Amino acid sequence: MTTKKYTKVVAGVFSLLLPLSSFLFTSCADLDYTEATNRNEEWTYNYFGDGIKNLVFDVYAQLYNNEFESNSAYFLAGATDEAQYALATGAINNYVNGGWSPANPYSNTWTKSYTAIADANMYLEKIDQTDISDWKYNSDYQNWIQQMELFPYELRFLRAYFYFELFKTYGDVPLVTTTLTNGQANNMERTPADQIVKFIVDECDAVAPYLPTDYNTEVNAEVGRATRIAAFALKARTLLYAASPLHNPTNDKAKWQKAAEACKYILDNASVWGLKLGTYASLWGNDAFFNKEIIFGLGRGESNSFEMANYPIGVENASSGNCPTQSFIDQYEYQDNGETFAERYPGSINLNEVDPYEGLDPRFALTVVKNGDEWPTNGSQKKIIETFVGGFNGAPKYGSTPTGYYLRKLVDGSCVTTADNQVTRRHTWIIFRLAEFYLDYAEAVYNATGSANDATYGMTANEAINVLRNREDIQMPEFTEDGEAWVKRYERERLVELAFENHRFWDVRRWKKGAQYFKNIQVATLSSNLMLTRSNVSRQWDDKYYFYPIPQSELKKNSHLVQNPGW
Repeated sequence: MTTKKYTKVVAGVFSLLLPLSSFLFTSCADLDYTEATNRNEEWTYNYFGDGIKNLVFDVYAQLYNNEFESNSAYFLAGATDEAQYALATGAINNYVNGGWSPANPYSNTWTKSYTAIADANMYLEKIDQTDISDWKYNSDYQNWIQQMELFPYELRFLRAYFYFELFKTYGDVPLVTTTLTNGQANNMERTPADQIVKFIVDECDAVAPYLPTDYNTEVNAEVGRATRIAAFALKARTLLYAASPLHNPTNDKAKWQKAAEACKYILDNASVWGLKLGTYASLWGNDAFFNKEIIFGLGRGESNSFEMANYPIGVENASSGNCPTQSFIDQYEYQDNGETFAERYPGSINLNEVDPYEGLDPRFALTVVKNGDEWPTNGSQKKIIETFVGGFNGAPKYGSTPTGYYLRKLVDGSCVTTADNQVTRRHTWIIFRLAEFYLDYAEAVYNATGSANDATYGMTANEAINVLRNREDIQMPEFTEDGEAWVKRYERERLVELAFENHRFWDVRRWKKGAQYFKNIQVATLSSNLMLTRSNVSRQWDDKYYFYPIPQSELKKNSHLVQNPGW
């Protein structure tokens, strides 16, 4: 495990803490105590802006995690049945071709989480040393004091969040709540996952009463920081994961009941907290950070790098990125009767004779770019997309879609990626949003009661899902099923609603259905005469993939760590 003393120097752009008027860019505090610097420990804990506050920023900065690596177009989707990554050089491909191992472990979650945890532990232990009284005549002094009162609770929330990231990724992990020497760190053992879950839940319950429901009326209105709602959201998601088959092999109903209660608490209080479901399209775009559905998100400064990574090949400076699979498209239902794309069109399709996309769930058109669509939406680059063989955006161009489709969701079509006159936009990556907890509640209450129509908790599983399907911009046939038919349809609905929000990679793992969903995927090829043909792509799946390997470098440092099964 990585330890940290007061020697960390990190420079960079971080825009999670956002004033209402603009994105905030900061660099982290310099704690390199040498004779060559005028900053030392005493200075750091006696100065607010570049000292104490930047220590807190340093923890927030670790939220921007490996799930957004640009060389895999920012997602884990390419390692699921959602997408095929267009470029063979993408690091995401190692997840599906056997190229990851303890020696190549994709260890950002381990490294960043324990870095953040060490930062939080350090601050919480040193909090009694903070003293900014020398600045009491500064006009901002009282504002600083008010912010400092929240810092310990924010950091405890963040520490709990990073333990959730470790828990979902590795299962049992060392639970550390104090600063450690290298010797102590290298003798830590893994703590059972149930104890990690209890720690997260207890911390969320402890800090929630002290956190504001939002920061709009707090000092400087630095929205994007940890809130009471985010704490309850973290608790609910953690309990859902803990109740799932991967972590609950005996199917202990009590775990599902706790998850159902935690999710229901969010749904019952959503309107009081100012949360509300918005339109699907408003979840991304320049102003998405202020969407009332988003509970906790990462706001990023203006950029078009995400668009360069995911615009179709043929668009200037575009790399194709995450290309939705036919397996993914097959899960969308039709508005008239709830039949899926795969059920209505199971084989090849002549697009000259029929438009199979007409009448699909509106979320399809907001998520996927298909042949014939106008994309991007900016005037200088807008064109009709041609994904057919020989088309402007299709094979045999290097990097063209290997699936027949391109990605629209979360991609801001108003960004311009030309060499000159580029246009950039702000982006928001969703961590928690309200719709997730309708789905989480439905899954938990179904498993707790054994029925999708049981109203023990005040709302049935079907009623919860139908809240989402009855949104004005969606209007899809309601759920009425129960039993195994319900489970199948629920898993499909969850995939469609939360597509490309980095849920699918983890959902299939916690359900222990990796071989069912990830071992084989369907892609489409569109011929020059517009005949859509399906083909199968085989991927490597091993049950050891349910958990990440602990990095070999950590095992070498600490003989008390035990590797995850199969690795």
